[in-house]
Amino acid sequence: MKKTILLAMTVAGLAMGAAKSYSITLNEPALLGAMPLASGDYRVEVADQKAVVHNSKFHGEAPVKVESVDYKYISTSVRYDTSGGKLRIQEIHIGGTKTKLVFDEQSALAASTSQRP
Repeated sequence: MKKTILLAMTVAGLAMGAAKSYSITLNEPALLGAMPLASGDYRVEVADQKAVVHNSKFHGEAPVKVESVDYKYISTSVRYDTSGGKLRIQEIHIGGTKTKLVFDEQSALAASTSQRP
């Protein structure tokens, strides 16, 4: 019985460890695909080519491609596309890592969103 519980806890821990989680701050309102994001702090959790963006009032997800670059980013930054007169999140560079999150505008338009109560 103890072995079964220990095995279940180990598997659950590995499953939770598979998702990478990052903190970002948006200084201005922006779009992630069709999802409007207000300015503020967000958590971005990435697993299986999907980014889940959330804070206490918002929860949404969008397809993402994780890329690696040849150098470490000094700080976390958000790269925007400003065509069309609106800020649209294009990339997130993760500070202290060589990781870049790339959001494809076409597939992100189909992203889902929900407001938390």
